[in-house]
Amino acid sequence: MSLFPEDIEEQARRIIVSFGARGLMVATAESCTGGLIAGALTEISGSSAVVDRGFVTYTNQAKMDMLGVSEATLATFGAVSRETALQMVHGALFRSRASVAVAVTGIAGPGGGSAEKPVGLVHLAAGRRQGPVLHREMHYGDIGRTQVRLATIRTALDMLVEAAGEIG
Repeated sequence: MSLFPEDIEEQARRIIVSFGARGLMVATAESCTGGLIAGALTEISGSSAVVDRGFVTYTNQAKMDMLGVSEATLATFGAVSRETALQMVHGALFRSRASVAVAVTGIAGPGGGSAEKPVGLVHLAAGRRQGPVLHREMHYGDIGRTQVRLATIRTALDMLVEAAGEIG
């Protein structure tokens, strides 16, 4: 019995099998999901050959210390921004052995939202060592903390597959 819904478990299984066969390793950099993306991947047997590490960087200080996100970026754009997500994914790649990484930062709720950055806003970035970095700005809406986090995991797993698509 998995901790995760069946669709998430199945997508994680496909990633572990596909990436394992291709010799790809993954790193995650997570804020609003608190390690759940890495958790979904490591729920799958054989994931130790694919998952290098996960960074849970819930605070701004953790984003700076663990991933090298600049203080200026956080001050100018905020933790929940395209710029922060991009710096998080670059930091995850630079500070790991992974060939592909995904980063997420957002507002899961129920509090913490504003008119400019409402509950359900999540910025995701995924990339590989050589190649373009993908970014998505998702507006899941105020659908509840658990549902925002699950929706973020689904999008992040899809982006990992997309980012790894042309490798090897």
